[in-house]
Amino acid sequence: FQAQLRAWGWFAPVIFVFIQALQVIISPIPGEATGFLGGYLFGLTLGFIYSTVGLTLGTMGAFWIGRWLGGAFVRRYIADHIWERLGFIVEAEGAILAFIIYLIPGFPKDIVAYLFGISPMPIWVFAVVSTLGRMPGTWVLSAQGGRTATGQYLQVALISALVAAVAIPLYYYRHQILNLIRRGSRT
Repeated sequence: FQAQLRAWGWFAPVIFVFIQALQVIISPIPGEATGFLGGYLFGLTLGFIYSTVGLTLGTMGAFWIGRWLGGAFVRRYIADHIWERLGFIVEAEGAILAFIIYLIPGFPKDIVAYLFGISPMPIWVFAVVSTLGRMPGTWVLSAQGGRTATGQYLQVALISALVAAVAIPLYYYRHQILNLIRRGSRT
């Protein structure tokens, strides 16, 4: 892939941004892999920037698709168990809710973008809070990829351990956090 990237030259970042955006719109493509790959191929800073741009474009694309096609269409493509857990989002207007959802690991962020698209939230508010919420995770993946590319495996291990110390409890308690958010959105 690196050889192909070099062959693309100055166009390589554009292709990577497109891949990042596409992996949000087509949810089964793993975002963690592409985030790591961005850091590995472009280094921490550029990998983070390119990933952030791609993720923001993809998230806004999913939001716009949700808004354009409407709730009935989006509902058909979301599994019942996910709708039961996250359906309250379609009534949400809160920027804090969107930020928290995008900040916490383990939430299906790509699907959430479609749901926020059928919510009353303005697109510019969603763009800001979803981008800010994704940034810590994007930075971590870019750092892990960048450090791996340069052979700094001890730093990769330290970053991974710190992230695990924060992410595992958040992931473990994600349902309780989601219930708190759901109750807060109803008031």
